[in-house]
Parts: sequence; C-alpha cells; structure tokens
Amino acid sequence: MNNTLKTTILLGALTGLLILIGGYFGGRQGMLLAFVFAFLMNFGAYWFSDKIVLAMYGAKEVSEAEAPELHRMVRGLTQRAGMPMPRVYIIPTDTPNAFATGRSPQHAAVAVTEGILKILSSEELEGVLSHELAHIRNRDTLISTIAATLAGVIVMLANMARWAAFFGAGRDEEDRDGGVLGFILLAILAPLAATLIQLAISRAREYQADESGGRLTKRPRALADALEKLEYAAQRIPLDANPATSHLFIVNPLRGGSILALFSTHPPIAERVARLRAMRA
Repeated sequence: MNNTLKTTILLGALTGLLILIGGYFGGRQGMLLAFVFAFLMNFGAYWFSDKIVLAMYGAKEVSEAEAPELHRMVRGLTQRAGMPMPRVYIIPTDTPNAFATGRSPQHAAVAVTEGILKILSSEELEGVLSHELAHIRNRDTLISTIAATLAGVIVMLANMARWAAFFGAGRDEEDRDGGVLGFILLAILAPLAATLIQLAISRAREYQADESGGRLTKRPRALADALEKLEYAAQRIPLDANPATSHLFIVNPLRGGSILALFSTHPPIAERVARLRAMRA
C-alpha cells in the first residue's frame, strides 16, 4: 500500500472515530455536530496554522540580504523541484532543528533554528532543506495539520466524557452500570486510537520526505549524516516544544526514553538513516 492511500485511509479513520464519538454523545444529531465541529476546526487550521506555529517559536522571517546563503540553497532546491519559493524563517534557539509549514506550495514557509546553521555542513543543511521542501511539495504540512487537529478534537471530547462519567456517577443504577462504563471506556480508548492513527500518518510522511529529499539533492547520505547529528544534539539540547507541534520538525524535538519512543511522531532515526544510505546517489 503506497503512502498516499495509507494516509487517506488513516485520515478517514480519524474522521470516522470523531463522528462515532459524537454519535455516542448525542445520536445522529451528535454525529452531525461532531462533523461540523471537525470541519470548522480544520478550516481554521487550514488558514491560520502556519502563522500560529511560527509565532509560537518566535520565528523571524529573513530576507536574502540577511541570510544570503540560506536563501541561495532554498532557491536552488525549489528551482530544481519546480516549486515556488517559500518564505524563509530563522528560529532563535541553539537547538538544531527545522520544519516546514503552510497550506500549499504557494503559501509555504521553511524555518530553521540558529543551532542547525552552526553544526551542519552546507551539504547536510541542503539535505535538511530538501526534506522540508519535500513535505511542502507532498502537501504533508496540510495533512499533518488536519490529522493533529482531528486528534486534538477527539482527545478534547474524550476528556469531556471522563468528566461526565465522574459527575454522572451519582445517578441511578442503570446509568452507573451502562452509561458511566461507556464514558470511561471512551475516555481511555478514543484518545489512544486517535494518537496511534496520527502517529502512523506522521511516520509514513517522514519516510516519504526523506526519500524525496534524497532524490532531489542526489546526495541522500548527506541527509543521513544530518539526521544523526540532529538526533544527538536534540538529546543534549532538547527544544522547549509544544507536543502538539512536535510532528512538524525533521527530528523529534522532545526527549524521550524507549517506551515514549513507541508514541513518537517520528520513525526511529536509525531506520531513516539506513534507508537513506541504501539509496543510490
């Protein structure tokens, strides 16, 4: 199954889960309300998510005069890929990382940290930029935002269900036997399912962006070297990142152990590096 079909199925599963939760709360009317709410949330994410995430990390847009080498790299890659030139931002932090955002190739931005400009060679930085441009070209930035929004709504509804179960515990015996138990199961299983689906979407898109970026530069090993450096640095200098936006970065900005890695938005770096090194230049 290719990544595009897999992503479509997983997004459909997220939407279906949200509608089922709405149906559990309010029958057919609840399903309709859940669908409308998801539509409105995605509408807001579509138009404003890039501005929100860039402001969240204090990203500053830089001109070609302010960052000539960075602009030269991005322009060269976009011309090679036949893409519009995105806006270029620098994030004021020593943690080396990067992300892309925007609803389409015509309305996109690439952001890199000050730290990544210090530790990567020009070939490695070009590999990172090619990965982020691949996300833009494949419209992963929009897909990931929609997935994160849907998952966030599901978690919010599950939290409402948990509180409803607590406050409904004093009702009659029938409610305690059926309704409260259903609410508790919903509060536990729904966010877990939503998280796992979101992770599956994010991981699939990372593998594809690695491959597309390696083919764009014709130097996949440079991207592999960059990923190894970035993973090591992320463990030593973790970024103060919002977990809801961690999927945007090229490497997971959050420090986590082996158990937390199971719920990471990113595939294992070792697997990504192995795939890139196996590619032909």
